[in-house]
Amino acid sequence: CPFQPNFSRVLCWDMMLKSFVVVPTERAAGVYHRESRSGKYQLTYAEAKAVCEYEGGHLATYQQLEAARKIGFHVCAAGWMAKGRVGYPIVKAGANCGFGRTGIVDYGIRLNRSERWDAYCYNPNGKECGGVFTDSKHVFKSPGYPNEYENDQICYWHIRVKYGQRIHLQFLEFDVEDDTACMADYLEIYDSYDDISGFVGRFCGDELPDDIISTGNVMTLKFLSDASVTAGGFQIRYVTMDVPSKAGDGKNTTSQGRTNFLSGKFGIM
Repeated sequence: CPFQPNFSRVLCWDMMLKSFVVVPTERAAGVYHRESRSGKYQLTYAEAKAVCEYEGGHLATYQQLEAARKIGFHVCAAGWMAKGRVGYPIVKAGANCGFGRTGIVDYGIRLNRSERWDAYCYNPNGKECGGVFTDSKHVFKSPGYPNEYENDQICYWHIRVKYGQRIHLQFLEFDVEDDTACMADYLEIYDSYDDISGFVGRFCGDELPDDIISTGNVMTLKFLSDASVTAGGFQIRYVTMDVPSKAGDGKNTTSQGRTNFLSGKFGIM
């Protein structure tokens, strides 16, 4: 921060951090990914380090990121780690991210600390928003439920169940700010490891969407809220189901009711 009379460095950092409005994505083993609300790859090393410390944590080490990856942490976005290292965790190899391999995609220690990336923070006591689920059944909720969710949030839930099983999503409660095209607040569902492929649909409003069944053993849900107007949020339950033996059974089912819905192609798992 530039020197100004009667202006503390702490206050300067606080104002800078609030201007970034960093937002959470997924979390596992105390490790989570942060990006700037203004978009992907906006943080220098000093800014990324300050973001994690401001939230009571610190930049994750390579070892902490790898420990999270081993239990399902998969993010297709490069971010700063401790000691100026940059990389990202890949669980499932794919053509679109990770150069077709799994593990930590490691860019090494960067000599130029002014490069702009995202951040990987470590804080086992941080606020939950999203997560990685591997159990055969689970109920998850929007942040703060049963209270209204907050503005300016991005949350990812990644469901990874056993190979050969499918995921049956059931909406128990659903109340997300309504607008014609679901452009303000919305929940997106992907029949995929991430939000790059396998788009199923985007949901908002207060009508319960119909159940959704995956084509494979993974799903990703992304919740986003904008800077104004909130609502009651949601509860969603998933249970695993075995792949049916008869051809043509178990196809994806998606909501076609009054809840706003943008249809998309199903991913091939």
